[in-house]
Amino acid sequence: MSAPSPASPTHHIGRVMTFAAWILVLGLLSLFFTRWDDQQENPNRDYSSRVADNGVREINLLRNRYGHYLASGKINGHDVVFLLDTGATSVSIPAAVARRIGLQAGAPQTVSTANGSVTVYSTRLDRLQLGAITQRQVQAHINPHMNGDEVLLGMTVLKHLELVQRGDHLTLRQYPK
Repeated sequence: MSAPSPASPTHHIGRVMTFAAWILVLGLLSLFFTRWDDQQENPNRDYSSRVADNGVREINLLRNRYGHYLASGKINGHDVVFLLDTGATSVSIPAAVARRIGLQAGAPQTVSTANGSVTVYSTRLDRLQLGAITQRQVQAHINPHMNGDEVLLGMTVLKHLELVQRGDHLTLRQYPK
């Protein structure tokens, strides 16, 4: 029996199947590496969070590949990504994120940043949630000069927490009032 000729239907189906297999392999590799890269950027999409019997609320975070602590959380019930920033006085929300989650811009004010003085707009967050840690009526500002989607979680929130860093791990604790 002879091999199918290059123009035969069997040869054509074989080429289509080989092409489809390569597309599938490339798609799976792309998906794998996209998820791997996302995990490197924010290793705290799913982090441990607990409430102890004595009421202490605690979360444990891992440092990302850039040395920062990012963590998924919520503002007024909307998903956001926080970048913990002990150098930030307040919670600073990029204008695009503020629009997406429906925050209202209040009075303008001037703040000093690493890039100089900028005008931001005050706002109040009804509820800020980071795992089991929740704070209500948080003063914040909307910053139209910020790029990206990360919300800077500054000292207006962090000052109410205990922070313990060991190696690449950061534990945040909120004690009952």
